[in-house]
Amino acid sequence: MSDANDRPWEPPLSGTEVEHLVGALDRLRATFRWKADDLDTTGLRTRVGASTLTLGGLLKHLAMVEDHTFTGKLRGEPIGGPWAALGWDGTNDWEFTSAGEDSPELLYALWDAAVDRSRARLGRALAEGGLDQPVHASTPDGRQASLRRLVCDLIEEYGRHTGHADLLREAVDGRAGEDPPARWRAKGPATG
Repeated sequence: MSDANDRPWEPPLSGTEVEHLVGALDRLRATFRWKADDLDTTGLRTRVGASTLTLGGLLKHLAMVEDHTFTGKLRGEPIGGPWAALGWDGTNDWEFTSAGEDSPELLYALWDAAVDRSRARLGRALAEGGLDQPVHASTPDGRQASLRRLVCDLIEEYGRHTGHADLLREAVDGRAGEDPPARWRAKGPATG
């Protein structure tokens, strides 16, 4: 078993429900970021088969999902952040289709900053009321979701898209594997 400093994204072997859920989310975030890391424009725009999905589109999409989850769904607040300045048009596929026009530097910065904001917002929400607290998101008949549901939904979102990232990254340069290697740290865009 490796030292926690070698693999800081690993969830605890034994801990509270919050520690396990946040740990599972952070492990998926790290795995996704590793799959998308250290690529240039060509790598971030690579597609597989007839799909239009790209790693750049996934970076931008998951950045937006992070912000939406812990603003709109959590508190009923506007998504804010960089999105309006980037030309977000409110459509569901905007982040996927517009990512092809973005630089690798912007795409990595969007995701990294969104995750930092989400960690801070989630931390505040957990301190204020724990996983059972109701959040703004609700069903059409008015039943409110809990913070636990938001965290579980985000884990599911990352699970789905980390699987997509697996296939895309393997097509780019053959990178494969379940987890980042020990001592891995995000680099950002590939250079020269």
